[in-house]
Amino acid sequence: MALGSVDEFKARLAGGGARVNLFQVTLANPRGGLGVDLDVDFASFMCEAAQLPASTLGVITIPFRGRQLKMAGDRTFDVWTTTIINDTGFRIRNELEKWSNAIANHADAGGEQNPELYFADLRVEQFDRDNSVIKTYTFKDAFPTEISAIELSYGDTDTIERFTCTWQYQYWTSDTTDS
Repeated sequence: MALGSVDEFKARLAGGGARVNLFQVTLANPRGGLGVDLDVDFASFMCEAAQLPASTLGVITIPFRGRQLKMAGDRTFDVWTTTIINDTGFRIRNELEKWSNAIANHADAGGEQNPELYFADLRVEQFDRDNSVIKTYTFKDAFPTEISAIELSYGDTDTIERFTCTWQYQYWTSDTTDS
């Protein structure tokens, strides 16, 4: 049903709508430690961008007498990417590199064999304009799979370094869904 007026639309947009810039990401250390000591509070401030997660419910198509019957298939989860502001001490990047190296060592391709030790649960919270949490997503059993390059250039004088970290995870839950 179409809305009849701006006033009706305004009345239905409770709270003025969710804002994309009111969020907080909580990164965590791997469960097994692995020599990683990520400052979780610091990382929450330096994580500049993320996404609320996507998931896709697959489709199984079954041909039947010239028709295509569509049935629900398996759910898949996209990777999750965070954008992090780099400080001069490389505090977050160093710890993410240690974590990644503990999973698959640079020198000899060895690494932690027990995934429970390199998994962590990560979280993103969406805030309302009064700073109350209106939605929480938890990424279960996450680990970093890509730490992006940081571009260096003499031409960029008024730019702070940023890098992305791509995370794999088993599934996500939210405060309105069950695991």
